[in-house]
Amino acid sequence: MKLLITGAAGFIGSNFSFYWRANRPEDSLVLLDALTYAGNLGTIKPLLGKNLYTKFVHMDITDREGVDALFEREQFDAVVNFAAESHVDNSITRPDVFLRSNVLGAQSLMDACRNHGGVRFHQVSTDEVYGDLPLGRPDLFFTEDTPIQASSPYSASKAAADLLALAYFRTYGLPVTISRCSNNYGRFQFPEKLIPLMILNALNDKPLPVYGTGLNVRDWLHVEDHCRAIEVILMRGVPGEVYNIGGHNERDNLTVVRTILEHLNKPESLITFVEDRAGHDLRYAIDPAKIHGALGWLPETPFEHGIRETVRWYKENPEWWGAILDGSYRNA
Repeated sequence: MKLLITGAAGFIGSNFSFYWRANRPEDSLVLLDALTYAGNLGTIKPLLGKNLYTKFVHMDITDREGVDALFEREQFDAVVNFAAESHVDNSITRPDVFLRSNVLGAQSLMDACRNHGGVRFHQVSTDEVYGDLPLGRPDLFFTEDTPIQASSPYSASKAAADLLALAYFRTYGLPVTISRCSNNYGRFQFPEKLIPLMILNALNDKPLPVYGTGLNVRDWLHVEDHCRAIEVILMRGVPGEVYNIGGHNERDNLTVVRTILEHLNKPESLITFVEDRAGHDLRYAIDPAKIHGALGWLPETPFEHGIRETVRWYKENPEWWGAILDGSYRNA
């Protein structure tokens, strides 16, 4: 199989690239990334070089001519689209950037798939397209039938791409699948996100900024579990279907932060409560019954184990995050 992985220098894309190379060494990989601020070429460099089955392409997925020429040259069997702007705060101040990358970029890829024989296309989405759930109803979960009710420009752009993908399936017969995952965590996550930000601030004895009361709840999914789920969907998923990927690891943000401090033996006095994010969703929680029943996938990483290993990885890899903090990663 020849696989195009877009957004391959980002957090989940890079983990998926390492996962696929380790588990399917006979496949050819083209790793594509625009290398915007959250793309780190240094992360995936160990996959390149002498490995004749892996190459990197520096390209923006909204470059329709470039994308089409790449498809013509490489003759892909499948595409996994991780490429996206994903920071909610940034989407509030610059929604246009998110619409361009997340909607028009996905359309560019799907048009190339159509133009080159109906290439298998997988769209990586988010549970945020469903909006949020009330804190006082632990019995409620997002299912694939939950209505879309996006709260931020980011989640609205992802929802738009999902709907476009389903329209391409119905109108053109393009073999599309969509996965909507809960909050990921693990190695290689850019320090703007909650868990790596709190780890790095705690390591450097800096204040840990927590939105509002810190009681917003997220369902935490280890990135390795997410990679396994996408593999299963790509290989055995049914075109035209949406699959929710959840971790069964609900925690409020304050509990997550306190857990990190405990693992680092740092005081809770570092916690600083800051003004809440506009339109901040209260609770995300996914029911993964469909992907379990249809494809046999379940998360394997308990949060207690996953967060301990994640904290350890950031402690042991200061050269990786140090290059991000000082900006030198842009020269990789």
